[in-house]
Amino acid sequence: MKNPHVLDGVAIASEIKAEVAHEVAGLSKKGIVPGLAVVLVGEVPASQIYVRSKVKTCGELGIYSEMLTPPESITTDEMLAIVAELNAREDIDGILIQLPLPKHVDTKRLLEAISPDKDVDGFHPVNAGRLQSGQPGLQPCTPAGIIEILKRSKLPIAGQNAVVVGRSDIVGKPAALLLLNESATVTVCHSKTRDLPAVTRNADILVAAIGRPGYVTPEMVKAGATLIDVGINRLTDAADVDRYFAGDAERAATFAKRGSVIVGDIHPAAFAISGAYTPVPGGVGALTIAMLMHNTVKAARLRRGIAVESI
Repeated sequence: MKNPHVLDGVAIASEIKAEVAHEVAGLSKKGIVPGLAVVLVGEVPASQIYVRSKVKTCGELGIYSEMLTPPESITTDEMLAIVAELNAREDIDGILIQLPLPKHVDTKRLLEAISPDKDVDGFHPVNAGRLQSGQPGLQPCTPAGIIEILKRSKLPIAGQNAVVVGRSDIVGKPAALLLLNESATVTVCHSKTRDLPAVTRNADILVAAIGRPGYVTPEMVKAGATLIDVGINRLTDAADVDRYFAGDAERAATFAKRGSVIVGDIHPAAFAISGAYTPVPGGVGALTIAMLMHNTVKAARLRRGIAVESI
């Protein structure tokens, strides 16, 4: 059996970012600068790192960005006022509210208050409806990134049996719809699915987005399948690291240095029997910010009635 093909998310993300930078340069000649506003509530270190990365990428690609940092004590009504102001601004094409929000803030109300035309996360019910009905709109970044990985790696989608493990509104459901729109035969699995291994063993494309470390084991995978691992799970226990990465000197060194390593939702041992797979890290996660940049430019075009370029 051939060695599996490692699907390099970092390289594909770089490709997409280069295309976005080219689009931004073209728009700037027409006097248009796409703008992204990111709202970060409180001081969550992981969210701060992620938001800084988004703002930095905007700067690299020529997109205007603005970061709003209201205090953790902010109320839902005060947040709604911020969203209303951003909705009204002509220089802002995309609005992103960094999740999670404090428990006292009504996340659902806020996400639904964002104008669907500026919803660069693709979470608004209007954009979910557009996706379901195959209309142009803003698609969730991670699922859209999955499709880009498959297409740019020249992996077939049409006619393939695709199984999505996980039914979240953010990844599982939209990923299933996007695969369906590409003419795959799609099955969505979840915690109540009977005999899950029998279903996953039928998958030509297996998307794992269930949020449990190493949940998909080698016994659940058909030889030669394409494995798309959306999971990002941090391991901080040495026994867990040994269970998932036995004999992996590089991971052992990372754990010794940092006190943690990342594992996806697919057990690393399953990759050896696949035809192609996304590594963790360096796979699907790398595409998320690239697709956010793409969505910001797409929103700028759609809002002005300018034809949307490829992707």
